[in-house]
Amino acid sequence: MALPLLLLPGLLCDARLWRDALPPLADMVEPRIADLTRSDTLAGMARDALALVNDAPRFAVAGLSMGGYVALEILRQAPARVTQLALLDTSARPDTPEQTERRRGLLSLSRQGQFRGVTPRLLPMLIHPSRQGTPLAQEVMDMAERVGSEAFLRQQNAIMHRPDSRPDLASIQVPTLVACGAEDALTPPELHDEMAAMIPGARLVRFAGSGHLPTMEVPEAAGQALREWLTPARSG
Repeated sequence: MALPLLLLPGLLCDARLWRDALPPLADMVEPRIADLTRSDTLAGMARDALALVNDAPRFAVAGLSMGGYVALEILRQAPARVTQLALLDTSARPDTPEQTERRRGLLSLSRQGQFRGVTPRLLPMLIHPSRQGTPLAQEVMDMAERVGSEAFLRQQNAIMHRPDSRPDLASIQVPTLVACGAEDALTPPELHDEMAAMIPGARLVRFAGSGHLPTMEVPEAAGQALREWLTPARSG
């Protein structure tokens, strides 16, 4: 039986986030993509995700952005079951007051019926400047539209109330990939440097020419990094 790979999308993201990075992993794992739209807490999101692997004693987990916050929560809830951890374009820090204030502004727009105005405001932070106005940019906005305003409210609530996960990093004992777009404006590379330095034996990767969504922007490079991260599980 192939090792289950639990994939955790980011804010306003769905399975499309991972689609193009998965082909290099086809012979290694069984991908299971969580739906993180139903709960308004990280603990609830982690439980929703864990329900996808009820049949598996052990599994690998990869999360991007908000999905990274959920991945760290899964480690708190089920540490003995996780074989490997990948944290992409995310942070172990809690929200800053400035970040929380920005989120509240976006929530206010959404509650006023202006959800469709939210994604254009976020888009410059999500993808590399060279991809603004491209079909990929439209795919990102279409993905957000599928997730919708109600889920956006729940997800932002969960994100704003996330804990500081930095105290947990030193206790991570599984092979860990910490990776990000080299031009990620939302969770900059220095946040990943910090996490990688605190996680024993973590591998740090930066994707050239990518912003916050490397699995969509540079999927070949992202897929290769994930393949290399998963290789110990297949050979071990």
